Amino acid sequence: MSSRELIVLGTAGQVPTKQRNHNGYVLRWDDEAILFDPGEGTQRQMTHAGVAASGLTRIAITHFHGDHSLGLAGVVQRINTDRVPHPVDVWFPASGAVYYDRLVDATSYFHCAELRAHPVVGPGAVALPGASFEVTAVPLSHPIDAFGYRLREPSGRRLLADRLHAVGLRGPTIGELQRRGRVELAGRTITLDEVSEPRRGQSFAFVMDTRLCPGVHELAADVDMLVIEATYLDAEEHLAAAYGHLTAGQAARVAARAGVRVLVLTHFSQRYRSLEEHATEAAKYFSGEIHIATDLARIPMPPRR
Repeated sequence: MSSRELIVLGTAGQVPTKQRNHNGYVLRWDDEAILFDPGEGTQRQMTHAGVAASGLTRIAITHFHGDHSLGLAGVVQRINTDRVPHPVDVWFPASGAVYYDRLVDATSYFHCAELRAHPVVGPGAVALPGASFEVTAVPLSHPIDAFGYRLREPSGRRLLADRLHAVGLRGPTIGELQRRGRVELAGRTITLDEVSEPRRGQSFAFVMDTRLCPGVHELAADVDMLVIEATYLDAEEHLAAAYGHLTAGQAARVAARAGVRVLVLTHFSQRYRSLEEHATEAAKYFSGEIHIATDLARIPMPPRR
């Protein structure tokens, strides 16, 4: 099983259907688990997907419409019921702080865990205590304040076994080389560059309710995986613009222009019983890997470039 994957909890738009729960997505990233946009029913979907509340490390809310946030109350109470021992960071638009406060204290319960609220006031990096990656929030175009999130891992280097063997490096000396960047062995200096190659960091973007705007393109630029709403088809582009949403074709064109590797379409209007047209429409414009998200699907991050 991949240590980096997207777990889809729900794919509905404003109105859930028998097949589609309200929004909810968990990004597993090594030892981290980030919950995005917990809509109504997220706690139960987590149970179906085998995602424990105790594993959640961060929660990210794009905006405070119900299909993206009503499930926060149940998830927070579950975090406390399970007495999650580590702090859980929560990012959300600062203008929606009143809704965040109401959801966190929607009913009476014992507060046994630490939630660290991080209101997002504008574009830029969000607070990430102890993380091995960075997350950037970017404003989107919706009737209320909304942000997309972009996760990026710093680039590093990959050790090459044949080169390590050729110079006789083994055991604890390899760890020293990684820490210091160079070691002395048999009278010569061996640098990290000699026995490794560049390893590009992976990246991920999460784009929910928005019209086409500069922020969509900024978030999507050159990411390994783009999770993006496709509420409508191109034939309803006028509705997408009016209500602050995207079509499958628009999302695919963004992905193609941005150089995305894996495209995940989600957040589908209840008017569409079948999503075959979404797949067909997206494939017109994007030749890479396309996933039409389904509830409880698990989508691995692509291999490193």
